[in-house]
Amino acid sequence: MTGLERPRGGSARAAGGPGGIVHAAPSGYSDIVLDHYRNPRNVGEFQDSSATAQVGDPATGDVLRISLKIEADTVVEARFKSFGCTAAIAVGSMTTLLVRGRRLADVEAMRNLEVIEALGGLPESKIGCSVLAEQALKEALRRHRQAAAAQGSPCH
Repeated sequence: MTGLERPRGGSARAAGGPGGIVHAAPSGYSDIVLDHYRNPRNVGEFQDSSATAQVGDPATGDVLRISLKIEADTVVEARFKSFGCTAAIAVGSMTTLLVRGRRLADVEAMRNLEVIEALGGLPESKIGCSVLAEQALKEALRRHRQAAAAQGSPCH
């Protein structure tokens, strides 16, 4: 997989809790990951959106579909569907929260590490799930620009 970003040395962890330590559940997932897995936000898709993309990882079987509603060069709503592990579902859920209200250039610049930080970290073996979010966003924006160009609209 291209675009995989791994922090140096072990698991990807964000600062949090006393002394910057993230308290993970016995499963190895942070409480934030488990919350987004158990209570995913913004599940679904927009039927009329040109900014929809599905990506997958054949090695794990994880699939992530991201659908964006874009108005005036800004993501106003985002939804996801996922088939995969705890991390894949949590990543999709968190990604929808992170992109809402952002300009397209900012969404294009997002990297998987931002999703990892927002989730309070992921086990190293699950970093690939965050890469799916980055890939899906880039592909959704590419499709949006392609559709806008075909309609003669200015590409953002």
